[in-house]
Amino acid sequence: MTTADEVPSTERVAVVTGGSGAIGSAIVRALRTTGHHAVVLDRAGDIEVDLSDEQATRRAAEQVLERYDRCDVFVHCAAAFDKAGLQDLDAATWRHVQAVNVEAPLWLAQAFTPRMAQHGFGRIVFITSDTLWEPPAPVLLPYVASKGALIGVMRTLARALGPVGVAVTAVAPGLTDTPASRTVNTDETFEATIARQALNRRLTPADTAAAVAFLASDGAAALTGQVLCVDGGLVLR
Repeated sequence: MTTADEVPSTERVAVVTGGSGAIGSAIVRALRTTGHHAVVLDRAGDIEVDLSDEQATRRAAEQVLERYDRCDVFVHCAAAFDKAGLQDLDAATWRHVQAVNVEAPLWLAQAFTPRMAQHGFGRIVFITSDTLWEPPAPVLLPYVASKGALIGVMRTLARALGPVGVAVTAVAPGLTDTPASRTVNTDETFEATIARQALNRRLTPADTAAAVAFLASDGAAALTGQVLCVDGGLVLR
């Protein structure tokens, strides 16, 4: 198992939640290609964790710091998609989605940012969604609300952490061609969405990953508090 002593000093440590999924694994590959030592936090990751559990999430952060001594880049890609419309929504469903999508990145940022501040460098990237601007279905109420909250967290942290050299941004993918999305979307759904995009192409996990890799790079040094919509121009903002 890699430890802090085995990570070259020139290699930044990047922690990616949800790094076992289609978009998350693409982000991990992109970060590794650009010189990062990427660590996956997931139910089946380098560090296994249930992100809906606050204490488990805090322990996972401690494990990262014990093994690698730092986290230079933190990407929150994990997401809960529990569905419920207004009349069917219960507290357990609501709290589970908020715990994974909003609270987990808060606890992890709380743990990682002191070391970032010590080094005068840090990148935090939250994966949100363009459904915040165009909710596609009433049953996505908990999910869309969580993504709105996460953007609020991002903007607040951008102000708070900027003075110590930590940039906080978000990437909002559109309908992306993944095994999971294909289980709930037909080819007709994909084609109808593409027809509404400015760019006539199906989105892939690599599209989101490329945006994250850029935001984690020195080339994005002047960017913070911003949301990049990687959705082919479906949402123009």
